[in-house]
Amino acid sequence: MRKGFDGLAASVQQVLARDPFCGHLFLFRSKKADRLKLLWWDGSGLCLFAKRLETGRFVWPRVEEGAIILTPAQLAMLIEGLDWRRAVLAEDPPRPTAM
Repeated sequence: MRKGFDGLAASVQQVLARDPFCGHLFLFRSKKADRLKLLWWDGSGLCLFAKRLETGRFVWPRVEEGAIILTPAQLAMLIEGLDWRRAVLAEDPPRPTAM
């Protein structure tokens, strides 16, 4: 987790073969899984966000080909430290029948 803007952007280019300036979010996790960094091009510059969990670990998705695509909901849960794999859709409550 020592890399900054330039190091992470270089990793995106060299390891993932992606353009770090395309507007996608690139998320990196520490070996202990208690820290992450997010790299994002906002159109005028690179943004770097970092988060450290005081307890627990980030639940990381299994990566088969070097990169994966998450839905916005999965990303939000991952950043919050929630186990996004166990999320279930809430069922609509039953509607009262008319009398």
